[in-house]
Amino acid sequence: MKKIRFISAAALALALMVTACSQGPSATLPDGTSAKHLIPSKATVDSVSYLIGVNFGTFIKGYNFGENLNYAEIEKGIKDFVKAKGNQNDPEFLKQFRISPEEMNNIFNSYLEQRVEYAKAYNSAEGKKFLADNLRKEGVQQTASGLQYKIIEPGNDVKPNAEDTVTVRYKGTLLDGTVFDETPADSDPIQFTLNRVIPGWQEGLQLIGEGGKAQLFIPAELAYAERGAGDSIQPNATLIFDVELISVARAVAEPAE
Repeated sequence: MKKIRFISAAALALALMVTACSQGPSATLPDGTSAKHLIPSKATVDSVSYLIGVNFGTFIKGYNFGENLNYAEIEKGIKDFVKAKGNQNDPEFLKQFRISPEEMNNIFNSYLEQRVEYAKAYNSAEGKKFLADNLRKEGVQQTASGLQYKIIEPGNDVKPNAEDTVTVRYKGTLLDGTVFDETPADSDPIQFTLNRVIPGWQEGLQLIGEGGKAQLFIPAELAYAERGAGDSIQPNATLIFDVELISVARAVAEPAE
């Protein structure tokens, strides 16, 4: 999980932009000359306002705060900060909000940790239920490790060992059908040494031969477990892969010394 460490720098920079636009520029300069041509149009202010929101959205999404935040409170916090008096670089400045940067980060990180723990529990329960139901479907089998698979085409007799290099095409989906990774149809298949990928792939690809196709239903403990992977694969996520084994290149034995 990403830890937030003194995130206020980005927030302060954005608030500076808001402050600059919130001072209500006069259409007349102190010497009496017109400044209308120097004042941003409403359309420009609206565009800048929207882009400030996008920047805050980047922060919210990047740290996985979730979509169920209280946006009215976010707006209130922004306005309170913009209207606050004093130099924002002064350590005393944030005391107006009755919170220190350290306390702010502790609250953020505690919230994010709760979200991660919930995701672990939810995804684990969802995966177990899915696999229990899935095993009842025609053609689905399960190995001793808990890997479930369905052979679409068995392929020939050339099956890979863990040390071999395989060439494959694949598509990976979450339980809700979201595709998180795949081999593009207009690109070459990928190659890798089998023992360098997740355990579910290592075991599953050894069940088919060259030219074979299978659907793999991989429980979290044979995939990315509690750590998840990137932004798409959450902790304890059960994964589904459609794989095609195109070819197998045998590992070359090391010469004896």
